[in-house]
Amino acid sequence: MKAAVFHAPGKITCDTVEDPIIEDQNDIILKVTSTAICGSDLHMYSGGMPQLKPMVMGHEFMGIVEEVGPNISHLQRGDRVVVPFPIACGGCFFCEHDLPGACENSNPDHYGPEGGILTEKGGGMFGYTDLYGGYNGGQAQYVRVPYANFGPRKVPDILTDEQALFLTDIFPTGYTGVMWGELKGGESVAIFGAGPVGSMAVKSAILHNAGKVIVIDTLQYRLDQIKKLTGCETILWEDAEQTVEQIRDMTEGRGADLCIDAVGFEPERNLLDKAKAVLNFEKGSIKVLEACMSGVRRGGIVSVLGVYPVNYDNFKVGQIFDKGITLKAGQSPVHAIVDKLLKYVETGQVRLDDIITHRLSLDEVAKGYEIFHKKEDNCVKVVLDPWK
Repeated sequence: MKAAVFHAPGKITCDTVEDPIIEDQNDIILKVTSTAICGSDLHMYSGGMPQLKPMVMGHEFMGIVEEVGPNISHLQRGDRVVVPFPIACGGCFFCEHDLPGACENSNPDHYGPEGGILTEKGGGMFGYTDLYGGYNGGQAQYVRVPYANFGPRKVPDILTDEQALFLTDIFPTGYTGVMWGELKGGESVAIFGAGPVGSMAVKSAILHNAGKVIVIDTLQYRLDQIKKLTGCETILWEDAEQTVEQIRDMTEGRGADLCIDAVGFEPERNLLDKAKAVLNFEKGSIKVLEACMSGVRRGGIVSVLGVYPVNYDNFKVGQIFDKGITLKAGQSPVHAIVDKLLKYVETGQVRLDDIITHRLSLDEVAKGYEIFHKKEDNCVKVVLDPWK
């Protein structure tokens, strides 16, 4: 089969590899009909997340069931499904408490309670380094899906692939950031990052009847697109201090009720930021998280959706305490909310496919990663067709 294979930072190519097979009685083999490049994939592409051997990329995918293991009862060959990005067993303590990203069984070699940098990680994920289980991903013509009695959801025939595809990750992730904000209606929400996850957070804030939605980004074209799609207010980031002041000016001097970090550890950085990271043995920067903590009001909530893989110097614990900030972070509990989100899509309350800017064949995956990483050609979201 054809698959997008990671070889080294900056090198992901479409290769011919062996087809996956059933390895466990709870597996299915999925014929992938649509897949996408996620911002998290860029962490491997950039070298921000370590991976030493080749791996099939991708955790945003859907398709048609090709083969089922002997213990699969609710799916059969020909069913069309979307697959949540965390790999979760469905029966451990954390799965039963709606925390599938902390599954105790899907990452046996690197799992643990500590949440360390190179060990004691959470549950498994598709196509996201050996640290998270070493599972091949779905940027391929076929993929093995473990624990298939718990993860895949059938997709109604009335929805196209593109309408449903982002239920895998970016819509649940954006929605989670707003859900953690405990909105009652009428609140102000500041979202840092107008990429795919930030765009889905905007849509989710609107679903929660936010009174004011402000989106911050370093690229005008991304702000223009999300403003056109949703009518939100926008701020072009020039520096953190100016951005925070603009947020306060737009929220009666208090700051936003909820700030969402949809960027993570790889924001746009200058040479001074990069030098500081090297001196402190850090990956990337926490400048966006710091801006969220400054931009949120006293007693407000900060939701951290962007990935932060290591520890950081001078983390502002004093500011969190003095302002009484609630900080929530981590992976989206996709399995716990995906059925509700599917209904939003099915009933037309939210549209997901309008953020797609590029549709490419799997053979063009190297080009897709390059333009997404470099933000060329006004790229926001790349969808790949494995069979084109």
